[in-house]
Parts: sequence; C-alpha cells; structure tokens
Amino acid sequence: MFRVGLISDTHGLLRPAAMDFLRGCQRIIHAGDIGGVALMEALSAVAPVTAVRGNNDRGEAFADLPQTATIELGGVRVHVLHDLKELAIDPRAQGVHVVVSGHSHKPLVEEREGVLYVNPGSAGRRRFRLPISVGELLIDGREVMPRIVEMDG
Repeated sequence: MFRVGLISDTHGLLRPAAMDFLRGCQRIIHAGDIGGVALMEALSAVAPVTAVRGNNDRGEAFADLPQTATIELGGVRVHVLHDLKELAIDPRAQGVHVVVSGHSHKPLVEEREGVLYVNPGSAGRRRFRLPISVGELLIDGREVMPRIVEMDG
C-alpha cells in the first residue's frame, strides 16, 4: 500500500494538524497556491513533494514550479494542476487514472468516465464557510482509494 498525501491552497499557512496527517506518506502532492518556500521545505522533510504553481504563486521563488505535473505512482498515473477548469488534456486518452487539483477550496472526490478527480480542498486560512481539509490516495496496485479529511479551524 502506497500512501500519497494531498494538500492544496495553503497560502503560506501549514497547520500542525495538516503536518500530522501527512506524516507517514511516501509522497506528497501540493496542488498549488503554496504561498512560501519554507512551507515547501517543511513538506519535503516529510516525503518527496510534487507541487504545481497556483494562481497566487508568483515571483522568483515559484518560477521553476510547473503549471502541471504527471507522475507515475506504482501502476497509477496522476496528473496534477491547480485549477481544474484549466485542464488541457483528455486524462482518459492520456492514460491518467487520477486528476488532483485545488483552487476552488472545495473538497471533491468524483469519478468521471473512469478517471478519479480529487480536490483535497484548502488547508490554509478558512474561506467563506468552506471546510479546512487535506486528503490522501491509498494506492494498492491499480486500485486507488481516495479520502478527504476535515480539520478543525
């Protein structure tokens, strides 16, 4: 079993509860709006990080971050981007099993045409009445079990 932590829209705030949740992951995916280099360094101390640039990740510190990333985790292909509305590929045609996104701050787990779409929501400051949350993918061979966990604000 391979455990992948999912986090997004931290906007520079890395909550202790989020760090506790991510401990023990073999990989962390940050779906953008990171908000700080120190945050990335803290995540990297837990597990290797795949991160994409969000619309608020500006400046030289984020210049090398890609807009999208596609990674292989075991037998599962995962495509990562910040804003799902900017998805520029046909995931199914590209052999992608999971699309991870952020931006909306709304947690989502949904399957469409055999592709799993996961948004862990926002782990940063509360926005409107949306929950503060993180997520995970448990990967066993080609099987993917997603989970979203709400944290207290």
